[in-house]
Amino acid sequence: MDKLFSIDRLITEFDTGLRTLLAKPHSLRAHPDADTTEATLSDAEKKHVRSLMRINHTGEVCAQALYSGQALTARNAATSKAMQQAAQEETEHLAWCEARIHELGGRTSMLNPLFYIGSFAIGATAGALGDKWSLGFLEETEKQVGAHLASHLKQLPATDEKSHRIIEQMQIDEAKHAQDAKEQGAATLPGPVRFCMKQMSKIMTATTYRL
Repeated sequence: MDKLFSIDRLITEFDTGLRTLLAKPHSLRAHPDADTTEATLSDAEKKHVRSLMRINHTGEVCAQALYSGQALTARNAATSKAMQQAAQEETEHLAWCEARIHELGGRTSMLNPLFYIGSFAIGATAGALGDKWSLGFLEETEKQVGAHLASHLKQLPATDEKSHRIIEQMQIDEAKHAQDAKEQGAATLPGPVRFCMKQMSKIMTATTYRL
């Protein structure tokens, strides 16, 4: 039964990966910028904003993969459920970012499949180490994403209220994910691990801004 269950879970997560990379994401909630008027932006501003939103979109692809991998190997049902809930909200973030990118005449990153595979492997490994470490990885990831989003808010044109609203709601969601992980017993990750995570984030940011 356990073996069959594991195979079933593996198929489910494989399907999640295909949908993340190939299907159009949908949001159960209304888009944060739904009732916001589009600002008049210069071509240079549009290019910069859609590049920032492409980074955020790829970050959500990575998060989706990370949580799918963690949910697959989590040993506790509550931990697995927390990962699945986080993944659901990351799917909504995907929808918001993708819609904004298209509104600005851009495209998502061609590197998304590579980042998905790598993030899924990291998530599955973290989950296999034990739930407290898996939750610790989730908490630290969300903290770093929150800081990352804060930096993007500072870079956006002041008149681009649509992008501001999207990123601000993403910040709220990511902070909640981090708090939920902490309340469920997340372990504090060692300094070298946090450092490596930041360096990997820098690589993703630098590449997807252009690609």
